Amino acid sequence: MTVYEAMYTRHSVRKYKDIPIEPEKAAVLQKEIDSIRAETGLNIELVMNEPKAFSGVLAEYGHFSGCKNYFSISAADGRDEEIGYHGEKLVLLAQTLGLNTCWVVITYKKRAVPANLAAGEKVQAVISVGYGEHEGREHKNKPLESLCECEGEMPEWFKNAMEAALTAPTALNQQKFKFTLSGNTVKATALRAPYAKMDLGIVKYHFELGAGEHKFEWA
Repeated sequence: MTVYEAMYTRHSVRKYKDIPIEPEKAAVLQKEIDSIRAETGLNIELVMNEPKAFSGVLAEYGHFSGCKNYFSISAADGRDEEIGYHGEKLVLLAQTLGLNTCWVVITYKKRAVPANLAAGEKVQAVISVGYGEHEGREHKNKPLESLCECEGEMPEWFKNAMEAALTAPTALNQQKFKFTLSGNTVKATALRAPYAKMDLGIVKYHFELGAGEHKFEWA
Protein backbone atom coordinates (compact mmCIF):
# COMPACT_ATOMS: atom_id res chain seq x y z
CA MET A 1 0.00 0.00 0.00
CA THR A 2 1.29 3.45 -0.93
CA VAL A 3 0.91 6.51 1.30
CA TYR A 4 -1.63 7.85 -1.20
CA GLU A 5 -3.68 4.65 -0.93
CA ALA A 6 -3.34 4.73 2.84
CA MET A 7 -4.90 8.18 2.92
CA TYR A 8 -8.12 6.80 1.41
CA THR A 9 -8.28 3.56 3.41
CA ARG A 10 -7.26 4.78 6.85
CA HIS A 11 -9.93 5.49 9.50
CA SER A 12 -9.65 6.15 13.23
CA VAL A 13 -9.55 3.03 15.41
CA ARG A 14 -9.91 3.01 19.20
CA LYS A 15 -10.10 -0.70 20.02
CA TYR A 16 -6.98 -2.84 19.63
CA LYS A 17 -6.06 -6.51 19.66
CA ASP A 18 -3.42 -7.82 22.06
CA ILE A 19 -0.89 -8.29 19.26
CA PRO A 20 2.57 -6.71 19.53
CA ILE A 21 3.99 -4.55 16.77
CA GLU A 22 6.73 -6.49 15.00
CA PRO A 23 10.30 -5.18 15.55
CA GLU A 24 10.80 -4.61 11.82
CA LYS A 25 7.67 -2.42 11.64
CA ALA A 26 8.68 -0.54 14.78
CA ALA A 27 12.05 0.11 13.15
CA VAL A 28 10.38 1.65 10.08
CA LEU A 29 8.30 3.91 12.30
CA GLN A 30 11.33 4.88 14.37
CA LYS A 31 13.30 5.78 11.25
CA GLU A 32 10.57 8.24 10.23
CA ILE A 33 10.44 9.65 13.77
CA ASP A 34 14.18 10.24 13.66
CA SER A 35 13.83 11.99 10.30
CA ILE A 36 11.07 14.28 11.57
CA ARG A 37 12.99 15.11 14.73
CA ALA A 38 16.10 15.97 12.71
CA GLU A 39 14.08 18.20 10.37
CA THR A 40 11.82 19.96 12.89
CA GLY A 41 13.05 19.35 16.41
CA LEU A 42 9.64 17.99 17.40
CA ASN A 43 9.96 15.61 20.34
CA ILE A 44 8.25 12.46 19.06
CA GLU A 45 8.57 9.09 20.78
CA LEU A 46 7.20 5.64 19.99
CA VAL A 47 5.95 4.24 23.29
CA MET A 48 5.51 0.46 23.35
CA ASN A 49 3.72 -1.85 25.79
CA GLU A 50 2.53 0.99 28.04
CA PRO A 51 -1.19 0.60 28.95
CA LYS A 52 -1.50 3.26 31.67
CA ALA A 53 -2.06 6.25 29.37
CA PHE A 54 -5.18 4.59 27.99
CA SER A 55 -6.72 3.33 31.21
CA GLY A 56 -9.42 4.73 33.46
CA VAL A 57 -12.34 7.07 32.96
CA LEU A 58 -10.87 9.21 30.17
CA ALA A 59 -10.09 6.20 28.00
CA GLU A 60 -13.55 4.77 28.62
CA TYR A 61 -15.09 8.11 27.65
CA GLY A 62 -13.09 8.03 24.42
CA HIS A 63 -14.12 4.40 23.82
CA PHE A 64 -10.52 3.15 23.87
CA SER A 65 -9.59 -0.39 24.78
CA GLY A 66 -6.49 -2.55 24.43
CA CYS A 67 -4.26 0.40 23.55
CA LYS A 68 -0.69 -0.22 24.68
CA ASN A 69 1.30 1.47 21.90
CA TYR A 70 1.29 5.09 20.82
CA PHE A 71 3.30 7.98 19.51
CA SER A 72 3.71 10.84 21.96
CA ILE A 73 4.32 14.29 20.46
CA SER A 74 5.80 16.91 22.77
CA ALA A 75 6.65 20.51 22.01
CA ALA A 76 6.36 24.04 23.31
CA ASP A 77 3.04 25.78 22.74
CA GLY A 78 2.44 27.38 19.35
CA ARG A 79 3.53 24.49 17.14
CA ASP A 80 0.11 22.91 16.58
CA GLU A 81 0.21 23.01 12.77
CA GLU A 82 3.65 21.36 12.66
CA ILE A 83 2.46 18.68 15.07
CA GLY A 84 -0.53 17.90 12.88
CA TYR A 85 1.44 17.88 9.62
CA HIS A 86 4.28 15.65 10.77
CA GLY A 87 2.17 13.46 13.05
CA GLU A 88 -0.03 12.61 10.08
CA LYS A 89 3.06 11.38 8.24
CA LEU A 90 3.39 8.74 10.95
CA VAL A 91 -0.33 7.95 10.81
CA LEU A 92 -0.27 7.18 7.09
CA LEU A 93 3.06 5.37 7.28
CA ALA A 94 1.58 3.12 9.98
CA GLN A 95 -1.38 2.41 7.70
CA THR A 96 0.96 1.27 4.91
CA LEU A 97 2.41 -1.22 7.41
CA GLY A 98 -1.01 -2.69 8.16
CA LEU A 99 -1.39 -0.86 11.48
CA ASN A 100 -4.29 1.23 12.75
CA THR A 101 -4.17 4.60 14.48
CA CYS A 102 -6.15 7.35 16.15
CA TRP A 103 -5.26 10.95 17.01
CA VAL A 104 -5.91 11.76 20.69
CA VAL A 105 -5.62 15.11 22.45
CA ILE A 106 -7.96 14.75 25.45
CA THR A 107 -9.07 11.22 26.33
CA TYR A 108 -5.82 9.84 27.75
CA LYS A 109 -3.76 10.25 30.94
CA LYS A 110 -1.18 12.84 30.01
CA ARG A 111 0.78 12.31 33.24
CA ALA A 112 1.15 8.60 32.48
CA VAL A 113 2.97 9.25 29.20
CA PRO A 114 6.69 8.55 29.80
CA ALA A 115 7.85 11.45 27.66
CA ASN A 116 11.38 12.80 27.91
CA LEU A 117 10.60 16.50 28.02
CA ALA A 118 13.01 19.36 27.39
CA ALA A 119 12.56 22.74 29.03
CA GLY A 120 9.35 24.43 27.89
CA GLU A 121 7.91 21.28 26.33
CA LYS A 122 4.74 19.40 27.21
CA VAL A 123 2.88 16.48 25.69
CA GLN A 124 0.61 18.05 23.07
CA ALA A 125 -0.96 14.94 21.54
CA VAL A 126 -0.64 11.18 21.28
CA ILE A 127 -1.52 8.84 18.44
CA SER A 128 -2.56 5.28 19.29
CA VAL A 129 -1.05 2.64 17.02
CA GLY A 130 -1.44 -1.12 16.73
CA TYR A 131 -3.62 -3.84 15.30
CA GLY A 132 -7.22 -2.74 15.50
CA GLU A 133 -10.20 -4.96 16.17
CA HIS A 134 -11.61 -3.47 12.97
CA GLU A 135 -10.59 -1.00 10.26
CA GLY A 136 -12.72 1.91 11.49
CA ARG A 137 -15.50 3.73 9.71
CA GLU A 138 -15.46 6.41 7.04
CA HIS A 139 -16.44 9.82 8.42
CA LYS A 140 -19.09 12.06 6.92
CA ASN A 141 -17.80 15.05 4.96
CA LYS A 142 -19.02 18.55 4.37
CA PRO A 143 -19.64 19.48 0.71
CA LEU A 144 -16.30 20.12 -0.96
CA GLU A 145 -17.44 23.50 -2.28
CA SER A 146 -18.15 24.74 1.25
CA LEU A 147 -14.51 24.24 2.25
CA CYS A 148 -12.76 26.04 -0.58
CA GLU A 149 -12.83 28.99 -2.96
CA CYS A 150 -11.08 29.55 -6.29
CA GLU A 151 -10.99 32.10 -9.07
CA GLY A 152 -12.94 30.81 -12.07
CA GLU A 153 -13.39 27.12 -12.80
CA MET A 154 -11.82 24.74 -10.28
CA PRO A 155 -8.66 23.12 -11.72
CA GLU A 156 -8.56 19.33 -11.68
CA TRP A 157 -5.45 19.22 -9.49
CA PHE A 158 -7.08 21.48 -6.90
CA LYS A 159 -10.21 19.34 -6.86
CA ASN A 160 -8.08 16.22 -6.36
CA ALA A 161 -6.21 17.94 -3.54
CA MET A 162 -9.44 18.99 -1.84
CA GLU A 163 -10.88 15.50 -2.12
CA ALA A 164 -7.74 14.25 -0.39
CA ALA A 165 -8.11 16.93 2.28
CA LEU A 166 -11.61 15.65 3.01
CA THR A 167 -10.15 12.27 4.02
CA ALA A 168 -8.12 13.89 6.82
CA PRO A 169 -9.16 13.30 10.44
CA THR A 170 -10.20 16.42 12.37
CA ALA A 171 -11.30 16.96 15.97
CA LEU A 172 -14.91 15.84 16.38
CA ASN A 173 -14.98 15.63 12.56
CA GLN A 174 -15.64 19.38 12.47
CA GLN A 175 -13.58 20.08 9.33
CA LYS A 176 -13.00 23.66 10.44
CA PHE A 177 -10.72 24.72 7.60
CA LYS A 178 -10.85 26.60 4.32
CA PHE A 179 -8.61 26.56 1.25
CA THR A 180 -8.48 29.49 -1.17
CA LEU A 181 -6.82 29.25 -4.59
CA SER A 182 -5.56 32.43 -6.28
CA GLY A 183 -3.53 31.82 -9.43
CA ASN A 184 -1.19 29.04 -8.32
CA THR A 185 -1.11 30.09 -4.67
CA VAL A 186 -3.12 28.30 -2.00
CA LYS A 187 -4.07 29.86 1.33
CA ALA A 188 -5.07 27.40 4.05
CA THR A 189 -6.98 28.83 6.99
CA ALA A 190 -7.94 27.29 10.31
CA LEU A 191 -11.37 28.43 11.43
CA ARG A 192 -12.27 28.95 15.07
CA ALA A 193 -12.61 25.59 16.82
CA PRO A 194 -10.71 23.52 19.39
CA TYR A 195 -7.48 22.10 17.94
CA ALA A 196 -8.25 23.63 14.53
CA LYS A 197 -4.60 24.58 13.93
CA MET A 198 -3.43 21.03 14.61
CA ASP A 199 -6.16 19.79 12.30
CA LEU A 200 -4.97 22.23 9.62
CA GLY A 201 -1.52 20.66 9.64
CA ILE A 202 -3.07 17.22 9.15
CA VAL A 203 -5.28 18.49 6.34
CA LYS A 204 -2.42 20.30 4.57
CA TYR A 205 -0.42 17.07 4.41
CA HIS A 206 -3.39 15.32 2.79
CA PHE A 207 -3.84 18.26 0.39
CA GLU A 208 -0.23 18.01 -0.75
CA LEU A 209 -0.58 14.28 -1.36
CA GLY A 210 -3.75 14.87 -3.37
CA ALA A 211 -2.10 17.59 -5.46
CA GLY A 212 0.37 14.99 -6.67
CA GLU A 213 3.05 16.32 -8.99
CA HIS A 214 1.40 19.72 -9.45
CA LYS A 215 3.65 22.44 -8.08
CA PHE A 216 1.80 25.15 -6.15
CA GLU A 217 2.79 27.67 -3.51
CA TRP A 218 1.44 28.03 0.02
CA ALA A 219 0.42 31.60 0.82
